[in-house]
Amino acid sequence: MRLLLLILLVAAALPAAAQTPVPDPVMTPLVADVLFPPRAVPGSDGRRHLVYELGLANASPAATTLQKIEVLEADTAKTLFSLDRDDVARRLSIGGRRGAESADLGTGQFGVIFLHVPLDAAAPTPSALVHRITLRLALPDPVEITETAGKTDVSGVPPPVLGPPLIGKGFVAADGCCDTIRHVRALLPLNGRFALAQRFAIDWEQVDGDNRLVKGSLADPKSYTIYGQPVLAVADGTVVSARNDLPEQVPGALPANLPIAEADGNFIVLDIGGGAYVLYAHLQPGSVVVGAGAQVKRGDILGKVGNTGNSQAPHLHLHVMDGPSPLLANGIPYVFDAFTVTAVDSAGTPDFDKAEATGTPLTLTPLTPPQHLHKVLPLDLSVVEFSR
Repeated sequence: MRLLLLILLVAAALPAAAQTPVPDPVMTPLVADVLFPPRAVPGSDGRRHLVYELGLANASPAATTLQKIEVLEADTAKTLFSLDRDDVARRLSIGGRRGAESADLGTGQFGVIFLHVPLDAAAPTPSALVHRITLRLALPDPVEITETAGKTDVSGVPPPVLGPPLIGKGFVAADGCCDTIRHVRALLPLNGRFALAQRFAIDWEQVDGDNRLVKGSLADPKSYTIYGQPVLAVADGTVVSARNDLPEQVPGALPANLPIAEADGNFIVLDIGGGAYVLYAHLQPGSVVVGAGAQVKRGDILGKVGNTGNSQAPHLHLHVMDGPSPLLANGIPYVFDAFTVTAVDSAGTPDFDKAEATGTPLTLTPLTPPQHLHKVLPLDLSVVEFSR
């Protein structure tokens, strides 16, 4: 009796939060989980961006169609972003496979929806998100259900600040943040789990004075404006790994049957501290001047831009991740301490792809005056000038 009384007294003395009743269990057709907690990154458009993935599994006995997905601020239930059925159909990849997009999940099917939530500059970054999902179950009498699931914290860790990886003008931030497909949706099933190291990757190419990426033979790497440009250390750090022996690929198409170990071509992984690692990929053979264990300073030359590995045109692939493996790590946002945006290819990725494949000029919209920016990430198809 005394023990029971003591337990009751202790329980009464606990903070109110500890006595919050456990919610009643409710059957839900979908199981939803965020794969990796998002981290906000300030972009060159003046807004902050959350880029992350929501896994959805249909645990019901019927096929379902996703009618609407809303991203809510968890604390206030304020709607931050909304997708209708057509939007979902463009972003939900069955099995997480790029190219298998649909708004429908069959019984027992799993999919990943790739989300990009832009936040107004004046609004605070939410501490947590939750997702309100409206779906239609294909029962003999179809039923529409709305459930709230997929709660996740939003990391408050600030992005690492990088120096320039290249010096000069006309550098194009291709396949960059936040809605392009080649990097943002490069979700890979590796070693029994999903990994997305390339979430914030940029493929840096360069235009000449005529806004061309390439002039001359399209099959010759030397015809591309960026080929051979010196690649610089973006911060003081330690080289974790590097490769220097793979040959150039012939531009124009991705190589067939390339082993996954050669995907990055000649590369460097640089540990810049704070749990952040920088990948430089597709470097020119014989140009890498550092090896594992080397200590480098910001601005040191590490190698030259090439066309090795899984590459169809000379470029510098650069991304930041939370571990030393270029593929097994999780991609994290980053910013550059200073750069100038001189133009934008507002015609989009098809225009860029055409310019790369044919040598025609990019359709650039000049910024007048140019934007001198600090501690933000250049968004997709910005044309950037880096200086020392």
